[in-house]
Amino acid sequence: MNELAARLALLAAQNQTISYGALARDLGIPGPGAIAKLTAALEVLMEEDAALGLPLRAALCAARLANGMPAQGFFSKAQALGRFADTDPQEFVITERERLCARYAEN
Repeated sequence: MNELAARLALLAAQNQTISYGALARDLGIPGPGAIAKLTAALEVLMEEDAALGLPLRAALCAARLANGMPAQGFFSKAQALGRFADTDPQEFVITERERLCARYAEN
C-alpha cells in the first residue's frame, strides 16, 4: 500500500494521470486479477483520504475507455463515501486532480 501511495504522490507532484493497467504493471501486481487487486487497494486509499478530508488520490487513475476519467467504480465509491453527489463527474475529477497537484506540489 505504501508503494501505491508513493506512486500516486509522485504522479500528483508531476501533474500526471495513469491508466489502471500501467499502474498495476508499475507496482508489479501479478495477474490475473491485477486490476481487481489494484482497485481494492485504491478503494482503501479512498477511504483513508475521505476520512481525513483529503483529495482522493484514486482520481489520478484513468480507465482505458473513459477518455482520461477514472472507472465507474471510482464514482460509486466516492458517492458511498459522501464525496460525490452524482452531479458532473468530469468537474469532480478535475477538482480532485487540481487539489492533489496543489497538495503534492507543496511537499
